Amino acid sequence: MQAVARRTAALVNALSGEDPTPEAVADLLREHGETGSVDLSPSDVAEMRAAAVQLREIFAAAHVDAAASLLNRLLRQSPGTVRLTSHGGLTPWHPHLDSDDDAPWGEWFLASSCLGLMVLIWDRQRPPGGLCASPGCRNVYLTQGSGLSRRYCSRRCATRERVASHRRSRATGSVVRQ
Repeated sequence: MQAVARRTAALVNALSGEDPTPEAVADLLREHGETGSVDLSPSDVAEMRAAAVQLREIFAAAHVDAAASLLNRLLRQSPGTVRLTSHGGLTPWHPHLDSDDDAPWGEWFLASSCLGLMVLIWDRQRPPGGLCASPGCRNVYLTQGSGLSRRYCSRRCATRERVASHRRSRATGSVVRQ
């Protein structure tokens, strides 16, 4: 389920940014293990964007109870029940929560993401991730392991904020000395 959660975070980030093309979203799905034909239409991407907005709320939850409550709301909206599928023997058996193996991409994305995030919350008893603390970034991130709390989506954002803070403190320090 960790791979599903990584895919969820990557898609939420990609779909929350500028209007991605169906080809860019299909490439991202393939990068995260989707096999077979990934033919997305602009309306598929629009449905996936709507799902990403809802999933983003779970990452923004400050506490496990809030994340679980938001996730439960989404799970109640799911058109399917938990089932196992091998896609006609093309993949190993794995769980699905969407209505059918041929469900629309937006439904599949929301359902599979909810299933993956549900397992993370259940297993770790904490929100599955968070929102990047960098003011110029809107990315979500997954909480990894049990170490220190994470604040940034990437080392790049963390470094950028650390450098900006250092520059602000130096500028303030030089003004005070004069």
